[in-house]
Amino acid sequence: MARQKLDRGEAEKALADLEGWELARDGAAIHRRFTFANFNEAFAFMTRVALAAEKLDHHPEWSNVYKTVDVTLSTHDAGGLTELDFKLATRMNTYAAR
Repeated sequence: MARQKLDRGEAEKALADLEGWELARDGAAIHRRFTFANFNEAFAFMTRVALAAEKLDHHPEWSNVYKTVDVTLSTHDAGGLTELDFKLATRMNTYAAR
């Protein structure tokens, strides 16, 4: 998978297609809070995402408190955002919508 860093304009363009995600102030990451009905739904979401992240070899920074999951995506070895971040964010949105 490509790990070429996107410039801020490319990141903003890609972000326009992602509901609920925001660009970090420095432009090096995107983040979103997912809220579910309960802990079981939040944990099921995290499990689905973990399997997808493993296949992509791209892992989120995240935390879970009861029914919320806070996620930050950035490609550390590229020093910012890459297509991988947006691919994983798109999958997360799809899984959260189930």
